[in-house]
Amino acid sequence: MISPAIPVRVELPAHLRQLAGVGHELLLELGPPATLANLLDALETSFPQLQGTIRDHATGQRRPFLRFFACQEDISHLPLDTPLPQAVLDGREPLLVIGAIAGG
Repeated sequence: MISPAIPVRVELPAHLRQLAGVGHELLLELGPPATLANLLDALETSFPQLQGTIRDHATGQRRPFLRFFACQEDISHLPLDTPLPQAVLDGREPLLVIGAIAGG
């Protein structure tokens, strides 16, 4: 039996929205396993112009000035194979990709 795709809401920062040519929120069809890594794979597959902007090409790790938030929690430092929160999978909450603010 094939598991159905899960629609996941994703919000990107303005510079990545402009690069991808999308609005404030986009909807990704996510197959199992429903992990952050799988979501990022689906995002980069759907929008190849984002490859290397969220994750480093060589290491696959999150870029330093980006953060991931789900359900008001910073999940940026969790392993990429961590399952997404149920509220994100249910569509009640989006996964937020936030550009960190630095400066003095």
